[in-house]
Amino acid sequence: QIRRDVLVEGLNGLGWKVQKPKATFYIWAEIPLKKKSIEFSSEILQKANIVVTPGVGFGSYGEGYIRFALTVTKERIKEAIGRLQAIW
Repeated sequence: QIRRDVLVEGLNGLGWKVQKPKATFYIWAEIPLKKKSIEFSSEILQKANIVVTPGVGFGSYGEGYIRFALTVTKERIKEAIGRLQAIW
């Protein structure tokens, strides 16, 4: 829950619109730009060194979203938000 809150609040602080899920260790985020999920995921990897999963990998309804996994510490999540902020 703590890691979820750190990530969701951090993304929302960047101007994204992300809802807090109730019971999962993934965060689905709508891409805040008009880009395909594979393109946007690649851009985040190249510019911020953050791995996210393109939503389209889960089917056509996933296009327009990326998925973050909450499998690292809250400190690493805060670091990732800082990297996103630097490129956003």
